[in-house]
Formats: sequence, structure tokens, C-alpha cells
Amino acid sequence: MDEHRGTKTEDRVGMIDMIAQDTKRGEIVLRMDEPDPWDGSDERLLALQERFNTYVSFLLDGEMASEHPELAGKRARIELRCSQMPDTRALELLGMIHDQLAFQEIKLEVVVRELGVIGC
Repeated sequence: MDEHRGTKTEDRVGMIDMIAQDTKRGEIVLRMDEPDPWDGSDERLLALQERFNTYVSFLLDGEMASEHPELAGKRARIELRCSQMPDTRALELLGMIHDQLAFQEIKLEVVVRELGVIGC
């Protein structure tokens, strides 16, 4: 989303960028926008991890079902949208997050604007 341009990841830790329903796949989609370049810093990775914690908490702690009862019980997907390919450290973190989300039956997809879907 363009309104996040220039807003640092750390400043958006408690935010969910978009909630939608993918009727073709029967899933809830929580979109996380990361428009800033990847810099490999510990601060950036910590902020990314905290953002994922916010999204997962929203899904699993009942807040999503409370705010959107029509979506309760549906499968969920977190879609990370980036302006460029994540760097090596971010990819390693995303791999670990992917594996942990799989235990909760939550999908993770990374979409790089110029490349399309690169992970699931």
C-alpha cells in the first residue's frame, strides 16, 4: 500500500495492513506490506518478527473472530508484500516463521512486487 511509503517497519509493529477474503481459495488473507529496502539489520528483523507476532495473535487469540465473525473458522494466509527480494537474513527468518506458522495451519506467502509469489 502506498500510504506506508516512508514509514519504517518499526513504526507499524502493531498494525495489520489489510484483511481480505480469498473466495477462490477459501482463505482469510492478512496482508503485511514491507515497502522499505531490506537492510539486514537486527532492528529490522526484530520489527518483522514482532509484526508477525501481531498478525498471529490477531488470528489465534480470538480478536479476528470477534471483529469479523463472518470469517471465523476459515483457513488463514499471511501475505508479505515487498518492494524487493528479501535479503539473506530476512529469508532465513521468513523460513523459520513459515515453519512455525505451518504448525498452526497458517500459510505464509511472500510477494515481491516485480516477481510475483516467491514462497508459500
